Amino acid sequence: MRKAIILFAAFALTACSARALLSEDVVRSEMVRHPEASYIDGLQGKLKWNYTTGLELKAMLDASQGLEYVDAWYDAIIDSTGRIGANYKKSNWSLDHICPGRTLFSLYDLTGREKYRAAMDSLYAQLLQQPRTPEGGFWHKRIYPDQMWLDGLYMAQPFYAEYTARYAPDSVRTKNYEDIARQFDLIWTKCYDPSTGLLRHAWDSSRSMFWCDKQTGQSAHAWGRALGWYAMALAEVIPFMPDGALSMDLQGKLDKLCHNIMPYADRQTGMWYQVLDRPGEEGNYVESTASAMFTYALLKGIRNGWVKGIPMETAREKYRSLLRTFVSYDPSTGLVNLDRCCEVAGLGGKENRSGTYEYYINEKICSNDPKGIGPLVWAALEYEKL
Repeated sequence: MRKAIILFAAFALTACSARALLSEDVVRSEMVRHPEASYIDGLQGKLKWNYTTGLELKAMLDASQGLEYVDAWYDAIIDSTGRIGANYKKSNWSLDHICPGRTLFSLYDLTGREKYRAAMDSLYAQLLQQPRTPEGGFWHKRIYPDQMWLDGLYMAQPFYAEYTARYAPDSVRTKNYEDIARQFDLIWTKCYDPSTGLLRHAWDSSRSMFWCDKQTGQSAHAWGRALGWYAMALAEVIPFMPDGALSMDLQGKLDKLCHNIMPYADRQTGMWYQVLDRPGEEGNYVESTASAMFTYALLKGIRNGWVKGIPMETAREKYRSLLRTFVSYDPSTGLVNLDRCCEVAGLGGKENRSGTYEYYINEKICSNDPKGIGPLVWAALEYEKL
């Protein structure tokens, strides 16, 4: 397998215009693995309004691939009036359920289906009524009251920013942009660990959860993918923010974050660990979804001038390391694979997830998780632009 990974990395990096780009190969592989989008993330044909499927489908459209494939999934879930079906329920106040709405911007532009615009309006209405902590931060979900998770910034803020830029009345845009920036600032302030320069996974404003520090409300560790979500959220919100102090502040956060994660990369592979603040510790491992997210954010941040002082060649080498470390090509099927993905991790809930070091390193590892496939496609698209 290691030989296959190395051969594929070299193959992909020297590809010429006569063959598909890696971004296209990844999308093609996923569509072969999953004949319908309802099979993504192990759902086996069940229609479920979930962020993992929505994220991957957005990546497909960003790669200019699979319009009919993507449209079929959304068309089956959203009825003619724009009502979102499957398992969507506004009263669950789940930020995860905002994320699939991001694909609707492109899908509406490409298909002209008014029901997609109506569905976006509904998701925006949820955000306007989303419960908040006393400090003004969105609850992650109804079942996680008074909690902000880094994950939630990606789930909601890029949609919030794009909807505001495209559709919100002029009278509320400034207020919305200020609210978006406040969400990022709250998480930065409340989750920041001055001893590492990293952000912890989550913060409980009420200090009531068993996983949080009773002084700070912070969870115990900086989980790789959680910080990856935050980095991607910054990279995807900044383009929709108007020029000025708010945009500069978000750019500054992305710049600082990218600099702060660099020392925590594995020295051998250049990739990032499942538990960022325990590099090289027994049981810890370099993890592909977080590494793809950071690589994408680095490439995009440097290309746009938001991240300064890190050479573009450093980001390009991170991309090459991403392929060498995690991406393989199966010659028997012709499919591209992304390996060593943490399948899922969280805090609390019915599983009473503790957020300890032992918890994170023992979560299930899989291949081709959509939470890694999407960022891999976006990293490839950034690399291909160069």
